[in-house]
Order: sequence, then structure tokens, then C-alpha cells
Amino acid sequence: MFNHVTLGSNDIARSKAFYDATLAALGVPAAIQDAKGRLFYLHDGGMLMITTPLDGQPATPSNGFTLGFKAATPEQAAAWHKAGVENGGTAIENPPGVRPLPTGDLYLAYLKDPDGNKLCAVHKMPAA
Repeated sequence: MFNHVTLGSNDIARSKAFYDATLAALGVPAAIQDAKGRLFYLHDGGMLMITTPLDGQPATPSNGFTLGFKAATPEQAAAWHKAGVENGGTAIENPPGVRPLPTGDLYLAYLKDPDGNKLCAVHKMPAA
């Protein structure tokens, strides 16, 4: 359904360190950086772009927005979370773990990136 997601950053170098580390835990290659300094992460036909806002205003997180990354296993989601905390992210909400939902149990791990964007690594648990 989605082609790409773009997030704003006030410090591209800081964002590169954070996203290179967290996304590597999910098997995503390091960013491709263009001449304008924008970061492009390409994986499984999708793209995440990190950029300073084109309007010249400061980047701010969107209230109510969460960007979810698919994790192949709970261990991969936990590694993503650990890499995020070690690279400038902030652990938020409950600690990583399984959450029962009406649509099926999910392993969830939540972080805020260094610019305050809310992120989540998600693994759909097998049906019991």
C-alpha cells in the first residue's frame, strides 16, 4: 500500500547513526546519501527518507504518528530496540514484549528517534 515514508531531522549525521544502527538490526542496508544530504533507506520495495524540511523550518515529530518496522522475529525487534537506545533513541511506552490484540498477538518494541519521531518494531506472533 505504501511506497515511502519521509521523516524530518534537525541533524542528519545524528539521524544517520541512529537509523543505520537500528535498521541494520532488521537487515536493511546503510543509507544512501544524496548531494543534498538526504538519507535513503531501501528495503523490500519500500523506502524511508530522512531529510531536513524543505521549507527551512525545524523538523518536529507528528503527534499521533507511529512508523512501524516489520521484524522477522521477536529477537530481531529486541535487537532493533537495543541498537536504538545505544544510538541516541529513547525507549518509550512498555518494555519490548508480546501484546495480546484482537487481531493476534504482536511483539512490539517502541522508541523515539533522536528528533522525537515515534517508531515501533513489530513481529506478528504465530497463532496459538
